[in-house]
Amino acid sequence: MKEKMILQHNFLYSCGYEKVQSSEHYFPEHALGIMLSGESHYFSDEGTFVMEEGTICLMRRNQLFKKLKKAGPNGKAPSLISIFLDQNTLHQYAVENNVPKQSVYKNRAMIDLTENVFVKGFFDSLLPYIDNPKKLTAKIAELKAFEAIELLLQEGDMFQAFLFDFGESHKIDLETYMNHNYKYNIPLQSFAKLTGRSLSTFKRDFTKIFETTPEKWLQQKRLHQAYYLILEKKQRPSDVYLEVGFENISHFSFAFKKLFGLTPAALASGSMG
Repeated sequence: MKEKMILQHNFLYSCGYEKVQSSEHYFPEHALGIMLSGESHYFSDEGTFVMEEGTICLMRRNQLFKKLKKAGPNGKAPSLISIFLDQNTLHQYAVENNVPKQSVYKNRAMIDLTENVFVKGFFDSLLPYIDNPKKLTAKIAELKAFEAIELLLQEGDMFQAFLFDFGESHKIDLETYMNHNYKYNIPLQSFAKLTGRSLSTFKRDFTKIFETTPEKWLQQKRLHQAYYLILEKKQRPSDVYLEVGFENISHFSFAFKKLFGLTPAALASGSMG
């Protein structure tokens, strides 16, 4: 089933999935979502978080993760409603409600809120808008965002720091960060933001450290990891190319052969022999 998406103001409804179900994600804003049907598996530095039917999750902004969507045990296609709590809305709320300046948030980036019946009720109130998205006006969307914030703040003190820590990424160790996160297939602009740099500064710092361009380094790093996974871990090329950050298998196979002199399939058949 091809994915259907409705984006209305800061609300997103998605249903179904493309043939290639695994994908990388980077949200610049906090996201609060409920799984209406099917399953979504999120893979990040915190481990694996599985959203089954009925699971509610709050996800912190500026997180890198891979996502795999699939049908649930009942065969229903995955569908999800999310609200993005953007920085402008949160700043507005903080000013109107005299929220004090918060310390840096250092807790979990993905929080399970499935047991919160009030947040569940909040999402129930959004269901009619799936078939009538134009009824979700800008004013109603703003009110709903403020309602979501209020409900989260009732959940516990940590949510104030989660929502209102407005600090941006400071310039961090680029070499360590890239060696840890090279598998994520996101734009260079996103890598730059996540490491606290402008795009031009990111490219300049990168070249100084790695003595090559980010594009060349990322491809070589991903290809060498793929070689290791196929040869040593006996993984299939059809599984590996997504895991190491390539968008399609034909581009992966072409680049792999150009670097190593044989296709991923040939390496895989040789390692099995």
